[in-house]
Amino acid sequence: MSVWLGRVTVVLKASVNDPQGLAVLDGLHAMGYSEVEQVRVGKHIDVRLEADNAEQAEQRLHQMCEALLANTLIESYTVEVGAPEEAAR
Repeated sequence: MSVWLGRVTVVLKASVNDPQGLAVLDGLHAMGYSEVEQVRVGKHIDVRLEADNAEQAEQRLHQMCEALLANTLIESYTVEVGAPEEAAR
């Protein structure tokens, strides 16, 4: 087994109001960044996990998102799996 780095990004679905994103947008506009049209705020989660291969690691990350890491009623997520790291810790 290899150790993989999974990166999960969770954001609110486009149809869901994002008050934090609106607050950031207002702040950016107040600072003079008038070209910014929209901001969506989400969360980034790094997960180190053991798996036989990248496909298995990705599958497990999707299961984790569906079970706990994302509220799929209002959030969408993406999963990336990085190159295996050496098992030595």
